[in-house]
Amino acid sequence: MTASPTVGQIAALAPGDFERACRIIKERAGINLLPSKQSMVQGRLARVLREHGLPDYRSLLDAIEKVNSPLWQPFLNALTTNLTSFFRESYHFPLLADFLRTQTGPVRIWCAAASTGEEPWSIAMTALEALGTGAQVSIVASDIDTDVLDTARAAVYSMGTDKGLDQERMRRWFLKGSGANAGLMRVRPELTRMVEFRQLNLVHDELRFAQPFDVVFCRNVMIYFDAATQRNVLARLHAAMRPGALLFAGHSENFSAHADLFSLRGKTVYERCSMQTARTASWAS
Repeated sequence: MTASPTVGQIAALAPGDFERACRIIKERAGINLLPSKQSMVQGRLARVLREHGLPDYRSLLDAIEKVNSPLWQPFLNALTTNLTSFFRESYHFPLLADFLRTQTGPVRIWCAAASTGEEPWSIAMTALEALGTGAQVSIVASDIDTDVLDTARAAVYSMGTDKGLDQERMRRWFLKGSGANAGLMRVRPELTRMVEFRQLNLVHDELRFAQPFDVVFCRNVMIYFDAATQRNVLARLHAAMRPGALLFAGHSENFSAHADLFSLRGKTVYERCSMQTARTASWAS
């Protein structure tokens, strides 16, 4: 049995292999990696080589390009970036609460980049705090990375990841571990039963949802796409939302060039235009 290569045994990522990796990840996931990311890609893919006993990057890329390769998901997981925390970009959550209070009947929310789960749990906390424990709110939380989804589904976090949570929220929405679970906290069932996790590729997967959404969180995702891919994904989000629904974007994202789909309503918060409004906005431009 061949031993897995060590760090010192793995040759540097050749420019041609880097370009090939960039092409694959863009074609299949829409992620646009810049030349400045070569060192990052090399480090992350080196871990995949070691874990799967592969001798070099070319062998990994050859395997990935085969149909239904089991190495595609580890490759993808390695190259996705997952920066998140509870109540990240906190100014969005009071706006969400205000919007929820204006709604009648069940509310459907889609968290389109759930990462390790802190964002959908923050959304769920906001909904129950705004509407009460009897709130009819359901949340679909998706991500392309299966590793982070496993963490999100487990709903267990280190006490060191509680940044953004005050003591009242910690007490109300989490169970504190003891004994073998000391230093850990588990999301309470009142929140976990609201959220359904699923893997989803925003660029290529068919968006199969039973009903349109009233709210979509898709924050700090578009920054990894080129302009054409951004437009494609925004159109797909638009199709999955009801007229008047809200889209929450990341702090550095600006969709003013897509006013036929979404109109600015607040700080990086957009309202989904109706088809008639979209046509009018398109002609006006």
